[in-house]
Amino acid sequence: MTAGHSGQTGARKKRKSRRGKFLVIAVLVLGVLLVAADFALAAAAEYQIAQRMREKLQLKEDPSVRINGFPFVLQAIRGDYTRVEIDAYGVPIKDEQKDIELRDLDVEADLLHTRVELGDLLAGNVSKATIDQVDGKVRIKALDLNRLANQVTPFDKLSIEPDNRVTTTAPTPATPATPKNKTTAAIKLSGQTNVAGKTITVSAYGQIALLDGAIQITVDDIELEDASLKQLVPQLRNALAIKIDPGALPFGAKPTAVEVENGAFTLSGIVTDVPLAGR
Repeated sequence: MTAGHSGQTGARKKRKSRRGKFLVIAVLVLGVLLVAADFALAAAAEYQIAQRMREKLQLKEDPSVRINGFPFVLQAIRGDYTRVEIDAYGVPIKDEQKDIELRDLDVEADLLHTRVELGDLLAGNVSKATIDQVDGKVRIKALDLNRLANQVTPFDKLSIEPDNRVTTTAPTPATPATPKNKTTAAIKLSGQTNVAGKTITVSAYGQIALLDGAIQITVDDIELEDASLKQLVPQLRNALAIKIDPGALPFGAKPTAVEVENGAFTLSGIVTDVPLAGR
């Protein structure tokens, strides 16, 4: 092989190497641009859904909206958004007829298979949009419970947590106690109250039950730091026997389950075949 031929071969290899590097860089840049465009399109759709949710759920501010699934554009082409998460925090509810005022609710909704054409969604036209299923949840926190208890007996630092002393009986196969149909839960309430100028710590154990869309707390056992004050137990039990009706769940879902967690309890339910627009 001559030196000239060897030099030409080396030059061709260098040119191929440069073209290969350029192609890799071009593909990477194109990928980044496509991902950025996908996120931008998803953000625009999320904004429109947030606007519709603000109207539908009668919120003062836009809720947080997240369209799950990547790439977004494939869902947009199908007009079927597999899962959309809606979160709104600090939602106030006031019902003078029921004498209920809640100031700090968390409202959550999972929209499963929201069906709307992308052009209509981006234009804010959701009159034909439907949702196959909505999992709705309302979380009621200790702050609101404390305010309601104070209407009978002043409490301070009232907290909510599951009563872990209770061992749940194993459900029968005919009526499995799944989270979606659990209508009762064990609860522990702890707090402080003032009696005759003396601050006492109270621990109350009982049940929270779902009754016709509302929740009723029933206290079975009360522990006091000072056993000499046991005559106060009936008064404290009455003060903590609270019924709360937060109204309808998101999208009018009927509450079917109640759960207790640290700091709050929740009502949840499911509704199917609902419109995205309207109330």
